[in-house]
Amino acid sequence: MNILIGFLIAAAVGLTGIGGGSFTVPALVLIVGLNAGEAVGTAFLFAGVLRLIAAPFYLLGKQIHSRYLWLLLQGAVPGLLVGIWGLRLLNRDAGKPLVIVLLGVLLAASSGITFVRRVQNPGFASKNHRWLPWLALPIGVESGFSSAGAGALGTVLLLNYSEMTPAQVVGTDLLFGLVLALIGSAFHWTFGSINNPVLLELLVGGVPGVIAGCLLARKVPANKLKTAVAMVAIFAGLQLVWTGSRAFAAARRATNAAKITAQIGAGHAR
Repeated sequence: MNILIGFLIAAAVGLTGIGGGSFTVPALVLIVGLNAGEAVGTAFLFAGVLRLIAAPFYLLGKQIHSRYLWLLLQGAVPGLLVGIWGLRLLNRDAGKPLVIVLLGVLLAASSGITFVRRVQNPGFASKNHRWLPWLALPIGVESGFSSAGAGALGTVLLLNYSEMTPAQVVGTDLLFGLVLALIGSAFHWTFGSINNPVLLELLVGGVPGVIAGCLLARKVPANKLKTAVAMVAIFAGLQLVWTGSRAFAAARRATNAAKITAQIGAGHAR
């Protein structure tokens, strides 16, 4: 099962640049059964390896916009450090369901812009490039807190508000996510929050999956690639909403059960 999960997620990453954290964390929590801290740490390293493999395909094809990449990293890297610190401060689990739901709503709504041309502004990035670091800052924070968002939100931003082709967007965002994943992985490695056996199984399926996705991306027409990116991002957003809602409901039930138990105990004590 872990090998299959790794292959499917990696194929999505190679084709669209999306899925490293958005899909991996919910899958590791709901299917594999890891706790939130281990899921985030393992997803970080898994996404980093996938993007490291995928990056040369886009570099050789000259499908990287180095200026926009640098501007995004200026805002996202400080945000990433804040997000990692927040995750440690909240003991890895606290507050996470609500954050995941909010990320999912934001991701699904922003990805829907791809299908509403009136809201798109392809010239925004070139005319307002100084805003890119500030727009990337919250992406970095969310990526540090949950490992999700770097690929999905970065892709949506560049896809609808820059003049780049879909292939350039995917390539630029892959390198963007790679840098964040490498930094995040280093911190989580020191925290000891990476499940090595699960990571190895994911990579067994993930390595051929990401190569297949990169090769397929070269054969997909630009318009279809843009649609595929948007659809994957919307699906990832809805999945995060569902995952966060379930986790939030489970936490509420546990809290209510604890209160009832306490009340029963107090009644017996009387």
